[in-house]
Amino acid sequence: MRVSYHSVHQPRCGVCLKHFKSFESLREHLKGPLPKSNCSKIFSERGCGLCLRVLDGPGSLSEHQNICCLTAPVHQGNSLLPTDLSDCYGEDRSDRGHGAIAMDCVMAGGGSDGALDICVWICLVDEDEKLIFSTFVQPQIPITNYRHEVTGLKEEHMRHAIPLKNVQEKVLKILLNGESIERLRFNGGKARLLVGHDLEHDLDCLRMNYPDHMLRDTARYHPLMKTNLVSHSLKYLTRAYLGYDIRQGGHNPYENCVSVMRLYKRMRSLDHRGQVPSIAPHIQYVAPSLDSVSTKDLEKMTPHELYEMSRSNFKCWCLDSRRVMLT
Repeated sequence: MRVSYHSVHQPRCGVCLKHFKSFESLREHLKGPLPKSNCSKIFSERGCGLCLRVLDGPGSLSEHQNICCLTAPVHQGNSLLPTDLSDCYGEDRSDRGHGAIAMDCVMAGGGSDGALDICVWICLVDEDEKLIFSTFVQPQIPITNYRHEVTGLKEEHMRHAIPLKNVQEKVLKILLNGESIERLRFNGGKARLLVGHDLEHDLDCLRMNYPDHMLRDTARYHPLMKTNLVSHSLKYLTRAYLGYDIRQGGHNPYENCVSVMRLYKRMRSLDHRGQVPSIAPHIQYVAPSLDSVSTKDLEKMTPHELYEMSRSNFKCWCLDSRRVMLT
């Protein structure tokens, strides 16, 4: 347990109560080619194929599935028109909270062969799935491939583009939420969490930085990764955990933003027992170390007690729920 970083924050089978390093491992345990027979039988009768919970009975399962299986988001209006509702999140709002903002970027191609990713469209969505900022971005190098089959963009769309520097300032203002840069780097303060899929790549293309402890990346979150800790695509995660398909008609940044926000909120809502509130919302509580207890005493402990003492090697998003409660 010392070297494997087992903890109560790992996904757990609702039948045998065994913990797994990822939901993918748990899925294989319940539904894979060689499932655990008893767990597989009970799960087939009372288990949800999306969140992998085991319900009390068929009636409870039916009600749960109606809530758990979502429909693809549809934005009312022309998604190709620039939108800026960020003033609704200005510094004079008395009801502002920490919360989270989802971001997605659409990339066109630059360079002589069009293989260089450059951000040409950015979208921001809040926790209520409201579009707060969407604009075309004027790149700093020429676009040599609009990748129209995927992006749906043509040269005329760039007439509405705004300079990258202006986009950086707007995005940072929304995320900072009136907080200072110093406080952001220390513990976040009133600043908002940034949610996305492969955020490192998006931020790199935007030439922006945001503290790691304020990022919630569905491509890097251990429970959502493959058993070998390789990232899944957002398309797979949406189908596997939310129950609908995305990118049916190309890359839609609003659809992607809503999907990553839903994934984040679903992971955040998980209730992991055995963990107490942290001193600061962004810092995970550290249980007494297994190394601080003698081997003789460890041998007397139950597996449950050992799990409560063991530390995970990732920051569980369920701890963010306490950040929300503090708003």
